[in-house]
Amino acid sequence: MAAMESQDVGEPTSPAEARKGGALPADRQGLLKHSREFLDFFWDIAKPQQETRLEATEKLLEYLRTRPEGSEMKYALKRLITGLGVGRETARPCYSLALAQLLQSFEDIPLCSILQQIQERHDLQKVKKAMMRPALFANLFGVLALFQSGRLMKDPEALMKSVKLLQGLAQHHNHLQEQPQKALVDILSEVPEAMLQEILPKVLKPDMNSVLSSPEHLELFLLAQQKVPEKLKKLMGSVNLFSTENMPRLVTVLKTAAIAVKKERRLPTVALDLLRLAQKEDKFLQFWKEVVEQGLLQKHSWPASYLCFRLLGAALPLLSHEQLQLVMQGDLIRHYGEHMVTSKLPNQFKFAPEMNEYVGAFLEGCRDDPERQLAMVVAFTSITNQGLPVMPTFWRVVRFLSSPALKGYVAWLRDMFLQPDLDSLVDFSTTNQKKAQEASLHGPERAMFRLRKWIILRLVSIVDNLHVEKEEALVEEVARFCFFHAFFETKTPTAKILETEQRFSFPLDSRARQVVSSAFFSLLQTLSTQFRQAPEQTQDKQSWTYRLIQFADMLLNHGRNVTALAPFTTQQRQTWDRMLQTLKELEALSSEAKAKAKATAFQHLLLLVAIHLFKSPAESCDILGDIQTCIKKSLGERTRRTRSKATNPQEPPWVEVLVEILLALLAQPSHLIRQVARSVFSHVCSHLTPHALQLILNVLSPDKSEDEDDNVVVMDDCERQLENEEDKSEDNKNSESEEGSDEEESDEEARDGYVDQGFREQLMAVLQSGKALGGVDSEDDNEEELGDEAMMALDQNLSSLFAEQKLRIQARRDEKNKLQKEKMLRRDFQIRVLDLIEVLVTKQPENPLVLDLLEPLLNIIRRSMRNSSSKQEQDLLHKTARIFTHHLCRSRHYCHDVSNHVETLYPQVERLVQQAGHQADSSISFYYFNASLYLLRVLKGSTADRPVPKTQKKEKASTDPSTKPKGSRALCKSLLPIVVQHVTGQTRPRHQVQACILLQKALMTRELRLCFEDPEWEQLIGQVLAKVTENLHALGKAQTKSEQQKELSSLELLNALFRIINHERLTVDLTAILGVLQSQQSNLQHRQPQGEPFAGFSRLYDLYWQAMRVLGVQRPKSEKKDAKDIPSATPSPMSIKRKKKGFLPETKKRKKRKLEGSAEEEAAKPAVPNGNQAPSGAQPPSTGKKKRKRVRSKVPAQSPVNGTPATKSVTSEPPTTTSPSAPAKTPKLKKKNRKLPQENGATPVSPVEAAGRKQHLKEPSKKGVSGKSLPRKKARLSLAARSPSLLRSGASRRRAQLRKGRKP
Repeated sequence: MAAMESQDVGEPTSPAEARKGGALPADRQGLLKHSREFLDFFWDIAKPQQETRLEATEKLLEYLRTRPEGSEMKYALKRLITGLGVGRETARPCYSLALAQLLQSFEDIPLCSILQQIQERHDLQKVKKAMMRPALFANLFGVLALFQSGRLMKDPEALMKSVKLLQGLAQHHNHLQEQPQKALVDILSEVPEAMLQEILPKVLKPDMNSVLSSPEHLELFLLAQQKVPEKLKKLMGSVNLFSTENMPRLVTVLKTAAIAVKKERRLPTVALDLLRLAQKEDKFLQFWKEVVEQGLLQKHSWPASYLCFRLLGAALPLLSHEQLQLVMQGDLIRHYGEHMVTSKLPNQFKFAPEMNEYVGAFLEGCRDDPERQLAMVVAFTSITNQGLPVMPTFWRVVRFLSSPALKGYVAWLRDMFLQPDLDSLVDFSTTNQKKAQEASLHGPERAMFRLRKWIILRLVSIVDNLHVEKEEALVEEVARFCFFHAFFETKTPTAKILETEQRFSFPLDSRARQVVSSAFFSLLQTLSTQFRQAPEQTQDKQSWTYRLIQFADMLLNHGRNVTALAPFTTQQRQTWDRMLQTLKELEALSSEAKAKAKATAFQHLLLLVAIHLFKSPAESCDILGDIQTCIKKSLGERTRRTRSKATNPQEPPWVEVLVEILLALLAQPSHLIRQVARSVFSHVCSHLTPHALQLILNVLSPDKSEDEDDNVVVMDDCERQLENEEDKSEDNKNSESEEGSDEEESDEEARDGYVDQGFREQLMAVLQSGKALGGVDSEDDNEEELGDEAMMALDQNLSSLFAEQKLRIQARRDEKNKLQKEKMLRRDFQIRVLDLIEVLVTKQPENPLVLDLLEPLLNIIRRSMRNSSSKQEQDLLHKTARIFTHHLCRSRHYCHDVSNHVETLYPQVERLVQQAGHQADSSISFYYFNASLYLLRVLKGSTADRPVPKTQKKEKASTDPSTKPKGSRALCKSLLPIVVQHVTGQTRPRHQVQACILLQKALMTRELRLCFEDPEWEQLIGQVLAKVTENLHALGKAQTKSEQQKELSSLELLNALFRIINHERLTVDLTAILGVLQSQQSNLQHRQPQGEPFAGFSRLYDLYWQAMRVLGVQRPKSEKKDAKDIPSATPSPMSIKRKKKGFLPETKKRKKRKLEGSAEEEAAKPAVPNGNQAPSGAQPPSTGKKKRKRVRSKVPAQSPVNGTPATKSVTSEPPTTTSPSAPAKTPKLKKKNRKLPQENGATPVSPVEAAGRKQHLKEPSKKGVSGKSLPRKKARLSLAARSPSLLRSGASRRRAQLRKGRKP
C-alpha cells in the first residue's frame, strides 16, 4: 500500500518534465516532506470513530485549501473514489461523505468528470464477478456523494447522468435491493418542478402495476402526484389510487414497507404520504377502514401493527375532531390497548414510550385548542381492560395540558367516578382473559371498582406531578373530593357544601372507601411536602392540613346534611373541640420568633393526629388528648416548672409521654407521620430525659423490643397486630443470639415436616391395629392378605391420620410465616425509630445522653451482621452503621461536660476494648474500636476544657499527687506498660514501629511527666532504654522495609531518651547501649559504600552518629581526595573540545591563596595516632571568628580519630583519657547536648540553664575552659550547620557557606 501511494503521488510528473533539472528535485523533495501527513488523512477517514473521521475530513480540506492546484488534489480525488469500493462496508460511507465535503468546498471541480472517474474506476462491464458487489456500491455511494454535496441540482447534465446510473443500478436487486430506488426518490424530491417534469417520463412507467409493485415506485408516484399532478395526469391519465381493486395491493405494499423498516423502527414515508393523499381526496375513512383496520391489522404481524400505531401517532395533528373520535373508537385502539397489557415482560418491545412522544407532541402543538387536548386525553383514558384503563396513573403527557383542558380533564374524571359510564369506554379482554373468564368474577361491579380505583389514583398523581401547572382551586377541589368521599356521605344536598350535590349512580362499597382513604393520605403527604416551601399558595398562608381540618369541622357542624362514616362519640367530639382551641393558641404563639419553630412542629403533629381521628377514632382520641397535655406543659415549662413539679410529683415528665406518642405513631407505615415525628422530636430532644431515651432504646434492643409490643402496635397495610402472646414468646427466642441455629432447625423441620415422633407412633398403632383386624398373628406369615373390610378400615384410618398430619404441617408453616411477618414488621419499625436516634445525634451532639447510645447501636450492628440475610436486616444494618460512623463517631461536636459520668466512662472504654478483641469478625471490631476512640476523645476534651485554678503552680503540680491531672493523662499512664512491651518481643516489626512512635510522642509530653514521681519516671526511662537496646542488637541487618522502619524508629526513640536524660539530669547506666552501638558500627560502615540500600539510610546513619555523639564518640570526618591526585584517563579529542568550551580562562579565575596555603600546612603536619592526645600546639584550620579561634587555641584538642571516644571529664579538673568501657552514670557527662531538644521540638530547657549558657559563651575566660566546653560548642555548630536554611538567618547562612567553602 505504501508503495502504491508513493507511486500515485509521483504520477503527475511527466517524463519530459523529469529531464528538466532544477525544479523537479525541489518539487519531488517538497512532496516527500508532506506525503506522510497527507496520507494519514485517508487512513483516519476510514476509521470507525465518528470524531476521528470528521476531524480527518476537516484537516484534509484545510490541507487542500492551501494547495488547490497541486498534485495533492488529484491524488485526494483518486484516493476517495477508490475508497468508495473498498471491501470494508463501514468505510464506504466514510469515503462518500469525505468526497461530498470535498466537492462542496471546491465548486470548481466539475461533477461530470467526477462521475466519469467513478464509472471508469468501478466499471461494471469490466469488473470481475467477485468484485461486482463492491463496484455496485461504489457507484451508488458516488452518486450519493454528488447529491450530498448540494451541487447536483445546479448541474442538469450531471443530474441526468446520475438518474440514468441509478436506474441501471436498480436492476441489480440481489446486491442493492431497493437502495437505488430510494436514492432516486430522495434526489427527485428536491428537484425543481420544471426539471422533474422533464425527468418524470424517464423514471416512471405509465402503468399501475409498476407503481404498486414496490414501496419505492409508489413513493415516486406520490411524489409526482404532490409536485407535478398535471404532468402525471398527462402521463398516466386519471388514476384512482384508492379504488376497491387497488386496496389489497396497497396493503401489500405497506406491509412490505413495514418489514423493510423493522430494524429502524420508524414510519415509512410512503405510508404518511398515502394518508395525506387520502385526507386531501376526502377518502380518509375508506383508507382507514379498508387499508389499516381491515387490511394491516388482519395480517396478525407485529411490524404491520407497529406501522399502524406509528401512522396513528403521526396522523393525530392532521385529523379533525370527528375523525379523531372515529379513530379512537375503532379496532386499532383496542389492538393498541391489548399490546400495552400483554407487553409486560422485560424482553418484549413496548410501543408505549413512542406513542407518548406522539401524544405529547400533539398536546404541545395545540395548546390554543383546549377542546382537542381534552378530547385526546379522554380518548386515551377510555381505553380499558375490563374496566381498568391501560394508561398508567402517572401518565406524564398531562404536563402539556393547558389550564382549561386540565380543569375539564379533572371534571371528567370526577364525573366518571361518581357516575361510571362503561358503555362509553373502549373496553377489551385479552385472549387469556377470554379463556378464563367467569361471569361471577368479571361483572360490572368489578369493572366499576377497577375504574374508580384508577380514577382516584389518577387525581392524586395529577396533584403530585410537579411539572403540571395547577391552580390552587383545582388542588383544593381534589383534596376536598378525596376527603369527603373517604370519611363522609351525604344525607341531603346543600349549596354550602358542593360535595353534597354530587350523586352516585352506583353507591361506593367499603373497598372503594378504603382505596379513597389511602389515596387521601397519600395526597396529604404530597401537599405537606410539595407545598411546604411555598406556603403563600394557600389562603392566609395556612397549611393544607389546617384547611382540611377547617373543612372537616364545617362538615361536622352540618350534621343534618352530612354524616360521618364513623360518627364521633361525645368524648371524641370534646377532644376535637379542645384540639381546635389548642391550634388557635399555637397559631398565636407562632407569631413570636423564639417559639415559632417549636409551635409549628407541634401544630403539624396535632393536625396530623386530628386527621387520623376520622380513620381510627378510638386510638387517635387518646393520643390527641396526651399530645395536647404535652404541648401545654412544654410551652409553659419555663413559667410553671417548679409549681408543676410540686403539685404532681408522681406524674411522668411530658417529654416521656411525647416520646411514647411518637413511637406509637411511628408504628404506622406512613411516610408523612415519619417526617412529622422527626420534626417534632428535633424540637423536644433538648428536653430528653434518660428514661425517655431508654424508651427508644428498648425498641431497638433485641431482648426488649418484643416486650414493647404491649404498648406499641406495629401496623401493616393488611393487618394491625398479631395478637397471640405465644407467638411473641416464640419470636423472643428467635430474636436472641441462637436465632441463626433456630432458623436452620426450623428450615429442616419444614422440609422434613412428616418426620415426627408422635406421628410415627400413631402410624405404627394404626398399622398394628390394621394387622390385628386382618387376622395376621405373626410377622413370618407375609403371604396372607387382609380382607376388604379390614383394608377399608385401614385406608380410612391412614387417610384421617395423614390428613391430620397435613393440617398440622400447614399450621406449623402458617405459624412460621406469621412469625416471619411479625419479625419483618418489627424490623421496619426499628428502622423508623432509628430516625429519632439520628435526630438526637445530629441536633444534640453535646448532650451526655448521646454516650448511652454507643453500646445499643453496637449491639444492633453485631446482631444484624450475623443475621443480615433479609432485606430488612440489611437496611437496619446500613442505617445503624451510617448513624454510628458518620453522625456520632466522626462528628465535630461532642459532649464536653462528663463530670458526672467519669466513673462510668473508664469501665466502658475498657469494656469496649475487651469486646473488640473478643469479636470473631474484624469489621465488627472496627466499630468497637471507633466507639472506644470516641470515648477517649470525649475524655480528653473534657479534661482539656476544664479550667485550671490560677493559684496552682507548676512546681506544686509536679510534686503534689493530689493535683495530678486525670482523664486522658491517667489513661495514657496506664497504657504505657502495654506499649513498652510491644517495643520488642514476638510482635511484628510494623507493630514495634508503631510502639516506638507512640512512646516517643508520649514521653516528650509535659502532661505525662506530671503523672509520675521522680523514681517512677527514672525507672520507666530505664525500662524503655533496655527495650531499645535490645532492638538495636540487629542494627544494620534489616532486609525488609518494615525492619528498616523499625531501626529508624528505635534510633529516634533512643535520641529522644537521651534528650530527656540530659534535660532532667537522670542517673542512667549507658554502658550497655554504648557497647551495642559500637558493635554495630561495622555493619553500618559496610552498608554505606554499597550505595544506600534503602531510601532512609542517610537518615539512619545520621541518627546513629547523633546518638554516638551524645555518648562522647565523634563522627569521623569524610576524607576528600584532591582532584590532582585522582588519575584520569586520557580524554578523546572530542571530549577535550567539549570540556574547554565554556570554561573561564586562567586569567579570569580567582586565586585562593589562603586556602591553598592552609591546605599545604595541613598536609605537612604529622598524623595523630589513634587513641593518643594531640599536642597542645596543634590547631585545626580556622573556620570561625577570631574570638572563637582564640578560645579553641587554649583548649587541648580532644577530637577522636576514626570513631574512638574522646576524653571525658566529670569534674572541672584537667582532662584525662578514659576508656570506652568506663561506666557513664552521671548526667554531667552529657551536658554538652542539653540544647538538642530545642531543635527537635522537645521540651525546652529552663530559663536558668539558658542564662547560664549565654553567660558561659560571653565570658569564657572567667570560668576557665574545661574539656567539655569544646565538644558542646562543636555540637552547637554542627547542629546549626545541619539545620534547614529557612530556620537560619541570612548572616548565619552566609557564614556557614563560607566555612564550607574554605574546607580543604
